[in-house]
Amino acid sequence: MDGSPFGYNVHANGIRHHLVRHGAPGWRQMLLVPGITSPAVTWDFVAARLAETYEVHVLDVRGRGLSQAGDLDYSLDAMADDVVALTGVLDLDRPVILGHSMGARTAIRAARKAPGIFAGLILADPPVSGPGRRPYPSAWPWYEDSILLAQRGCSAEEMKAFCPTWTQDQRALRAEWLHTCELRAIDAAYKGFHTDDVHADLPHLDLPIRLVVAGGSPVIETADIEEIRTLAPGIEVVTVEGAGHMIPWDDLDGFLGAVAGFQADIKEATANGSR
Repeated sequence: MDGSPFGYNVHANGIRHHLVRHGAPGWRQMLLVPGITSPAVTWDFVAARLAETYEVHVLDVRGRGLSQAGDLDYSLDAMADDVVALTGVLDLDRPVILGHSMGARTAIRAARKAPGIFAGLILADPPVSGPGRRPYPSAWPWYEDSILLAQRGCSAEEMKAFCPTWTQDQRALRAEWLHTCELRAIDAAYKGFHTDDVHADLPHLDLPIRLVVAGGSPVIETADIEEIRTLAPGIEVVTVEGAGHMIPWDDLDGFLGAVAGFQADIKEATANGSR
């Protein structure tokens, strides 16, 4: 089997999951968990570059893309349990988990639930909202209105009202796939941004972690970085200056540079021939 990208389905944690794999088997493994409204296919342009170093498996998070949707549990704990279960079902050997936004919060919770099964976490601009904290900066109508528009059927030009800085191709892909994001799943995740306390998970993590901050986004501020460093003293912090929350959409090379050189705890992986 070569490194050409392909999609596949597996059953784990009681539901069907769809993933897209990039890169050759036997390389260091990465499970990429996208954000709240990002089906796996929208990360193809990033995964293709990451596949120069990793065997990358990009997840359609439950209720999004081609993974199972409908009457499901869409909580943070359910998504974290998916990541843990998939690591076993896919026989991933202590993968690096790269999570963006909601996916980063999912990675934090999964690592607390299952210590020792991941080699490290790369957390790309996770929301730092939660109980007693400032709200997430994007308001709910932005999500609901864009999803309802996509469900009706919309063009890249119509999507420009929601993603004005994106390229035509990026907006076209979002217009094509956003309708696959189950509104109840997005609603549950958005509410979870404000009710789930991932800060409480951080002191329990004992593995290499890198925080990638979008320097042009209000999601993570300087005071948030200092608090996170207090809660997870060994964490690395890399800022992609000027990038918005969807970091690789604004600065792909900057994002790849921020991810590069991550020293995960790969121990036996090197002995098995991983790069």
